[in-house]
Amino acid sequence: MSSLSRSIASFGNFFGNKFIRVILMSSFFLQMGVWTRNFAVLLYVMEQTNNDSVAVSWIYVAEYTPIFIFSVIGGTFADRWRPKKTMVNCDLLSALSVLIVLLALIGGSWRAIFFTTLISSILSQFSQPSGMKLFKQHVPEEQVQTGMAMYQAIISLFMVIGPAIGTLVFSTFGIYVSIGLVGISFLLSAAMLAMLPPDRAAASVKNKPPVLQELKDGFRYVFVHPVLRLLGIAFALGGLAVGIIQPLGIFLVVDRLQLDKEYYQWFSVANVIAMVAGGALVVGISKRVSSQKILAIGNLISAFSVVGTGLSMNFNLSLVMQFVRGFVQPFIQVGINTIVMKSTEEGYVGRVNGIFGPVFMGTMLLMIMLSGWLSTFVPLVTMYVLSGVFFLIATAVISLMFKLELSTKYASAVSASVSNR
Repeated sequence: MSSLSRSIASFGNFFGNKFIRVILMSSFFLQMGVWTRNFAVLLYVMEQTNNDSVAVSWIYVAEYTPIFIFSVIGGTFADRWRPKKTMVNCDLLSALSVLIVLLALIGGSWRAIFFTTLISSILSQFSQPSGMKLFKQHVPEEQVQTGMAMYQAIISLFMVIGPAIGTLVFSTFGIYVSIGLVGISFLLSAAMLAMLPPDRAAASVKNKPPVLQELKDGFRYVFVHPVLRLLGIAFALGGLAVGIIQPLGIFLVVDRLQLDKEYYQWFSVANVIAMVAGGALVVGISKRVSSQKILAIGNLISAFSVVGTGLSMNFNLSLVMQFVRGFVQPFIQVGINTIVMKSTEEGYVGRVNGIFGPVFMGTMLLMIMLSGWLSTFVPLVTMYVLSGVFFLIATAVISLMFKLELSTKYASAVSASVSNR
């Protein structure tokens, strides 16, 4: 059988899995709702406040604050609750919250629009780890990496078409129809998830340890597990690497390249288009390259592209470097998700996912806060080189995983040691 025939047969088997089809369609509707919501809320708040930057910043506060407060909690409850039921209920509650906000808007309370983002973001901290747990239950191990790659490809696709869809819907139909379509998208996602096989019978909550104990066990599990411990360190280094340059892109254009600030938008365009292309490639290589190597490749190329961006004094070269960095972003996401899925026992999937999110976000925000101060006396080029160094160190940490087995057999031994503490 030719290589092409084997690839076609492999993808045929992959999409023959009902769970794969359902979860990807659910993700499609969910992304449609999220991006319509994001841009409808953004444009509506700007319209109501005459482009008040403080009001706009509150949108992002409503979106990102729940990651710190509810991510670990949501992961813990995802391990206690039935995952399908949790995801369906979260989508239904999101749709209900949209209806309540819509009624408030009709009643004249425009500030209620912030709660659409806040409530949806809170619920996603319970839904997302439950989705990973369902992946663990229903996807064969040899298809996990391809599944993660397809999931990331949908996210990358909506990073391109999402802003256009959200802007078009709001500018054409206004806020009421936009918010209504968000609610419908959440309902369609819930309808797709309802087609999944019933949840496995869960152990009685009475027989489970207290929530706080399960939360502590999750942290111990990550700390004791050598693969997850290394991944957590790489996560933190990645957050530092991203955070140090996150606020500096506009200054790179204005100060380093000596161009008008409007040129900065092309960096974003190149990055998003590259993510779609990179997502397509990682789907193709996901069955041939190990997840550790995919993650290491993503970090290594990120290191050189970030340094290249900082050193460049030519706009076209900087654009190419930005494209290269965006191209390998799906490599990083797919590598991380696959390593977590293959190395984590089912009973800990929610908590592990819930722990890693704040690790990255916390280190990134810490460095974002420091980078503005550092940039007042540290050259811009040095900041980008330092970011590249963090990526290189993260790559070195990831390379230590190459000889470690990604297996739940080892994870079972780790969970036993955690339970005995």
